[in-house]
Amino acid sequence: MKRTYNDRKFVIIGIFLTVGLIFIFRLFYLQVIDDSYIVSANRNALRFMTQYPARGLIYDRNQKLLVYNEAVYDLMVIPRQVKPFDTLELCKLIGITKEELINKLQKAREYSPYAPSVFEKQISKENYGYLQEKLFKYRGFYVQSRTLRKYPLPIAAHTLGYIGEVSPYITETDNYYKPGDYIGMSGLEKYYEEVLRGKKGSKIIMVDVFNREKGSFQNGAYDTAAIAGEPLYTTIDADLQEYGEKLMKNKRGSIVAIEPSTGEILAMVSSPSYDPNLLVGRVRSQNYNILLKDPTKPLFDRALMALYPPGSIFKIVQALVALDEGVITENTGFPCDKSLVGCHNHPNATNVKSAIKMSCNPYFYQVFRRIIQHGLSKNRFIDSELGLNLWNEKVTSFGLGQRLGIDIPNVKKGFIPDSRFYDKRYGKHSWAFSTIYSLSIGQGEVGIIPLQMANIAAIFANRGYYYTPHFVKAIGKNTDINPEFKKKHITKVSDKYFNLVAEAMYEVVHEPGGTASSARLDSIVVCGKTGTAQNPHGEDHS
Repeated sequence: MKRTYNDRKFVIIGIFLTVGLIFIFRLFYLQVIDDSYIVSANRNALRFMTQYPARGLIYDRNQKLLVYNEAVYDLMVIPRQVKPFDTLELCKLIGITKEELINKLQKAREYSPYAPSVFEKQISKENYGYLQEKLFKYRGFYVQSRTLRKYPLPIAAHTLGYIGEVSPYITETDNYYKPGDYIGMSGLEKYYEEVLRGKKGSKIIMVDVFNREKGSFQNGAYDTAAIAGEPLYTTIDADLQEYGEKLMKNKRGSIVAIEPSTGEILAMVSSPSYDPNLLVGRVRSQNYNILLKDPTKPLFDRALMALYPPGSIFKIVQALVALDEGVITENTGFPCDKSLVGCHNHPNATNVKSAIKMSCNPYFYQVFRRIIQHGLSKNRFIDSELGLNLWNEKVTSFGLGQRLGIDIPNVKKGFIPDSRFYDKRYGKHSWAFSTIYSLSIGQGEVGIIPLQMANIAAIFANRGYYYTPHFVKAIGKNTDINPEFKKKHITKVSDKYFNLVAEAMYEVVHEPGGTASSARLDSIVVCGKTGTAQNPHGEDHS
């Protein structure tokens, strides 16, 4: 009997030892191996905040400020830390309804109960002051400082672009961005996003049970400073840009001014336009929808995305190709035969210069026919195919039918047809000059954007070459930002013919019978070429 009780004693001791070992092992696991409770405790005592960098400023070519930053504040929430609070008071402080508040909290919980997320974004400095005084009442809420773009001059909206909140796709594919972050959506803001955005930092703040900040954790030993974005120094002349936009007010079209010796774009106007400040702040989405539905399409960048038939502007390119191919000389003349193609009344063109000066359509009909029907084959269909491809090769060397490499997104490349295009439309060897003669005067299938039209003028100013048109000349102190901007693009037409055509462009403005006499200025020598193209959708383009 005594032995039985002794055996029970050992069993009881064994049970206590086993339970004790389990507790010891569990405590060891919780304190040494598993850090989830430490993390949870830290999240209640520490606040991990992202330090957002100031976005890079943007200047014009004369150091005039075009874009700067203004402080705003995002109200953040950590759902796990939220305690019951006065919902109506918070709604009043930040200007939302109770239903919106409930929805925002639910979205935050779905995103993560532990991680902070944006509850209400872009709170103004004035509202932030009222909110900060009462924030201690709202456990789990805190304020994160941010910046928004501001525009001291309401110009160059399409060129500068705007910023917006990142999409879920971007946050999934780019680790730099988190929900609620901002990113360049268009224009220079988008193209130079990586240099403008800077680099985020982080900060750990201690908070008490009343949600009040008590200073940096361990005197900021684990904090990292945000690095501001680099400033952009653009080629834009703000005064010229503003003047161009005033000229185009209540009109539809565009203006592009390029410095031929560098390719720097001095001004690019698309009209109708809008004040870039409209797409800033909490009203951005509302204003964007208004602009999007506007029948005049102010969001549409006509300088880079509108495809137009060049009309008679194209005749100066046709003349160069014909001279270079040897199918005409500078003294070749043709009668103004309106049975071939319509034209205005003027004397017969006896040479290339007079044909350009008077903009004679039948003359360039004959010129283009000689280019296309080059006598390379006895079969007129094959001859037209060979002639068109030769023409296409030289015309595209003027930067037409291709993207020019400009430092801005969403640029159309225009269209210069070749034999493959017409083979697809009409069938192999089923078309000839008579099918495509409208190309001779810049009509038909040829299409170019206003930027390309301006670049053609730069090519003539340089007598046969161009530099890639661009908007940015320096990023911070770095002026060597893209070797392509300094590369000379030479056309496939001999430079010896450019002076002749440039002289003709002078006569267009300054000589009697020239079609652009209204552009004449007393103190400035102006060379130009008029162009009017038929538009099947409305009034002619000019």
